[in-house]
Formats: sequence, structure tokens, C-alpha cells
Amino acid sequence: MDSARMIRSATRAAVLVGALVFSIGLVGQALAAVPLTTVSTDPYTNSSSYHATQVEPDTFASGSTIVSTFQSGRFEDGGASNLGWATSTDGGSSWTHGFLPQTTVFATPAGPWARISDPSVAFDPKHGVWMISGLAINSAAVGKAVIVNRSRDGLTWQRPVTVSKGGGADFYDKDWIACDGTPSSPFYGNCYVEWDNANAGNVLMMARSTDGGRHWTMSNTPSAAVIGGQPVAQPNGNVVVPIDDAFEGSVEAFVSTNGGASYTGPNTVSSLQTHFVAGNLRTDALPSAAVDASGTVYVAWQDCRFRSSCSANDIVFSTSTDGVHWSAVKRVPFAATSSPMDFFIPGIDVQPGTSGSTAHVGVASYAYTNKSCNTSTCQLEVVFSSSTNGGATWSSTTTVLGPLKLTWLPLTNQGYMVGDYISTSFAGSNAFPVVANATAASCSQNVVGSCNEFMVAPTSGLAATGGSRPAGTRPVAGARSDHPQGGAKTAF
Repeated sequence: MDSARMIRSATRAAVLVGALVFSIGLVGQALAAVPLTTVSTDPYTNSSSYHATQVEPDTFASGSTIVSTFQSGRFEDGGASNLGWATSTDGGSSWTHGFLPQTTVFATPAGPWARISDPSVAFDPKHGVWMISGLAINSAAVGKAVIVNRSRDGLTWQRPVTVSKGGGADFYDKDWIACDGTPSSPFYGNCYVEWDNANAGNVLMMARSTDGGRHWTMSNTPSAAVIGGQPVAQPNGNVVVPIDDAFEGSVEAFVSTNGGASYTGPNTVSSLQTHFVAGNLRTDALPSAAVDASGTVYVAWQDCRFRSSCSANDIVFSTSTDGVHWSAVKRVPFAATSSPMDFFIPGIDVQPGTSGSTAHVGVASYAYTNKSCNTSTCQLEVVFSSSTNGGATWSSTTTVLGPLKLTWLPLTNQGYMVGDYISTSFAGSNAFPVVANATAASCSQNVVGSCNEFMVAPTSGLAATGGSRPAGTRPVAGARSDHPQGGAKTAF
């Protein structure tokens, strides 16, 4: 493993029933452009990590139920005190929150692990089970297992099931879970977990369950070096796993046509061209993936190929119907290419039941109002845009929250942190990105209550209105990353 390995953590939590609307404030207040509901805050009081902090949320929606998960109580050098959950069973009108049982020593009841990270959530409709996967971390801050907590209703969670436990020098990292939710699929009800083993060269690892997450079987995978995958199941039962190579030089995809028994690849999606994000904010060009009702897979990431001299990142995307052949990269037009804004950490989803040239696509992203900033001056926002024609044209940009100051966030060994990823999920026709918000705080590790970073969602969701802004299709000739590629990454 290269000495430049980047250790990232993802711990998410969710709380509160009802809606709390944030208004425009003066110094020390977060500015919200849409009404926001606080869905979780960090309750832990151990002084070994940052409190109160919640980072790195994932969401999944089925019908009117939305389940989110995230890290709570982030450690400086990786992982969190526990994973939290926040669930709405009424399409985002109200939320219930809690924290997973028997995961870490801080959980109630307590579990065996020192920390946990990289939360991801999925729903298996065949077996009627919600699942949250997480990366279990030992006292030496090494990822040693992938575990899954199960729930029948998204509100009451069972003790974790171990998907895989590493031994010896194994260093597990960056898990993600997805399930096949199409009743006509030959593999309906199969669930899939992806992760990598950093100390084995970031080798791809996959497992599958056919019984609602009770038992897991390892898949046969190519010996490929990867990080940050997000598997999706197409309606025909094929599994597509968009993922970065281990050096974050390209986006790739692996494909299974036999229910996750084995995978082929990698298939190249695109090279990565990235702008170095200012202010010592922790972010990498990890992909966000979604699939429409006909099986078209969308992959989005941050990329600077549409900016002169790679001077800032946009959110870009590519699509595929088979996971092997991918479209030319297009740009989500959040702002003009002459804009001083910088966009990163996207979360993409497609509204259920929509597809093809009428697919409703929503993308949320963190952004700087001006890329030419430093730790003291950077202004961090969350923005949203939508398309109702499969990404051909897009809506005007909605500011969801911000601006935030970076110093209100926990400072990890890889920079200030809101998360290595976010996601967006449609409940009905409205999109619900759950994201990290913060208010003024000194945010010091070992000082309980010095931080105030928490999870929020748009109170009424964000409608996919679409618009007339054309997707960018003409990269700048010769655009190249403006920073050197390091060694293979880890990111828990």
C-alpha cells in the first residue's frame, strides 16, 4: 500500500421528528435557500472524537419511505463512534432517528468494534428488509470487516450480520450495498455489497445475499485495484458496479450477468480530470450511480475537463445500458464555465418509473461560491439541479444550504469533512438529498460539544422541474488535472 494512502471516514446519523426551518442568519448561522428539516444530531459524548459531528450520508427510498444513514462522532484518523439512521415513512413530512445497535463500543447495546465508517443503505422488497452496511474498524484504526444491520420497517434495527471479516494484514475499505428490486428480474431480491482490500492492492471484493441479508457468499471478481464503487441492479438482473481505479485516474465499471456469482471488467467509463479543491476540504472524484426504469445506468463525478486550464470542477455524467459501453461525458450546467464556482461531492438519482428521454434525474452537489479561496475564506454550499429529459437539458440551480465556513467542520487527517460522498433519493416526484449542515463552532477534537455539524433534508423535497439549460458536451482540448496523482487510495 502506498504511503500516501488517504484514510477517510464515513459516519452518519439522523434525528428529529418534524420540520425545523433554518432562516438567514448573521455571523455564525447557516444560510438556507429552501426550508430544511434537521433529521439527526450527534448524541455521543466520548472525548476521543469530534462531537457533535455527523458526516457522509447515504439515502435510499422505496415508495413513501426514505431511510438515510451516516457517521456520527467522527474520529480524526478514520471512522466514527457509530452509524446513525433517520427514516421518514410519509415521503419526508416527518422523520424518526436513531443509531445502530451492537456495532461499536459506543452503541447501545454495545458491539465489539472500536469504530465504524462508510455507511450505505438499501432495500430488498422481495424479503421486505432494509439494510445498512458499514465498515467495522478495530482499535488500531484498520478496517477489518463489512457488517450489515437489518430492519423490517427502517425504524427497528437488528444486531449486525458479518458479510466478510478480514484476517492478518487485511485492510477493508469503502463498502456499498444495493439490492435487485425489480419483480420481473431473474435475480429479484438478491443484494450485493462491494468493498476493497487496501492491503492487497485495493483489490475489488464483492459478496451477495439471496435471503434478505441473513447470509452472504463471496463473488468471483477480477483482480483489479479499485476504490469507491456503487453497485446498481438493472431490471434485467444484471449488476453494474461503477467505481474508480485505485489511483483515481479513471472511472470504470464491472458487470455481473449471473446474479452476482461472478463479475467481468473493468470496462472504461472515462478518464478522470480533476481540479484540486481549495481550503483543505476532504474530497475525491468518487462516482455516484443510479439506474432508470429501463436499465440505463447514470454515473456522476467531479471533473474539470470543461474548464480552461482545469481551473474548477463541474459535475459530469456518463450513461450506459449494459455497463460495458458508455456515452461521452456531459456536464451538469450548474453554472457557466466562466463561473468562479467549484462543484464536488455529487449525489445522483433517477425518479422511479421514469426512463430514457423522459427520465427525471436529480443531482445534488457541494460547491464553493468562489474556487479561489482558502480555509478562512471558502464559502461552502449545497446546490441542486434536475432534468426531465434524461440529462439533455437541466433546470436552473437551487441553493439548498449555505454558506458554511470550513472551520465549523471536523478537521480529519485528510482535511475538513462533510463526507466522501452524498446521495439523492426520490420519494415520489420529489428528491431528498440528506446532507451535512453546520453552524458556527470552534470544532475541536476531544472537546465535547465544540462542534455543531448535523444532518438535514429539504423539508418538502426538491421537485424535478427540468429546464432549458443544455448539458455541456464540449470539453476543453487538452484539459488535464491540475494536481499530481498520488498512490493508491484508502478512504474510510
